Amino acid sequence: MLLAALWAVAIALSGCSTTSPPVDAISIDKTQGTTENISSLTDVIRRNPNDPEAYNVRGAAYGRSGQFRNALDDFNRALQLNASFYQAYANRALIHRSMGNVADAANDYNRALQINPRYDVAYIGRGNLYRQAGRLNEAMTDYNRAINLQTTDPRAFHNRGLIKQVRGQHPQAIEDFSTAISLAPNSPEPYNGRGISYVALNDDDNAFADFNRAIELNQSIAESWANQALIYERKGDKARASKSYGRAAQLDPKYRPAVDGLARVRGS
Repeated sequence: MLLAALWAVAIALSGCSTTSPPVDAISIDKTQGTTENISSLTDVIRRNPNDPEAYNVRGAAYGRSGQFRNALDDFNRALQLNASFYQAYANRALIHRSMGNVADAANDYNRALQINPRYDVAYIGRGNLYRQAGRLNEAMTDYNRAINLQTTDPRAFHNRGLIKQVRGQHPQAIEDFSTAISLAPNSPEPYNGRGISYVALNDDDNAFADFNRAIELNQSIAESWANQALIYERKGDKARASKSYGRAAQLDPKYRPAVDGLARVRGS
């Protein structure tokens, strides 16, 4: 029964990792939206009021700071000035997705690819929309297209690895996560993803190393601590498992693998 429970946790963690955000959505960084930073970009626009790139850059800064409405205004203006600005379409799509406007995001990615069929960023972004909607075959096709275009964007490999993981193709998933790590060695998400596939293959030593590395890179991610706790639990070290599950639950009280794991190790 304990083994069954552990596998249930592993499956839950694997499912959770499919929603991890390796740049899937806007990564909020308030320092990008300081008055000084936005003001300097606004000065550039004042000097170049008909330059679509200036609006695109400020729109990206607004987006990273969480000022989505302002970001949309800037991307709209950039596209008014240059209707073939495919990068601005992809940037606006990312804002739409972050705001929950999935249909608008899909339309923008499609428009970007109509203009430039070799734009890997748009394939990855559209693939993320498909994956979020459970349309895994279409997502896989878009990730493959980006990879065939020799993208160096780690999201393509990481997110393709997540699909392979869901399909039980763990050796192939590990290859994709490893490539993502080589492209973004300081990102904890592919370490968590690869670790889950190692767990599925009963390779606890490599899984533990990956989960520990994810924690070293960012100690504020609940998933990493819950994953580490899973290995402690599999080893029978309930004290350390309880501590790590507790840390995960503290970071995210609604994270079910942590809450359930904590109840399990403390109640057994």
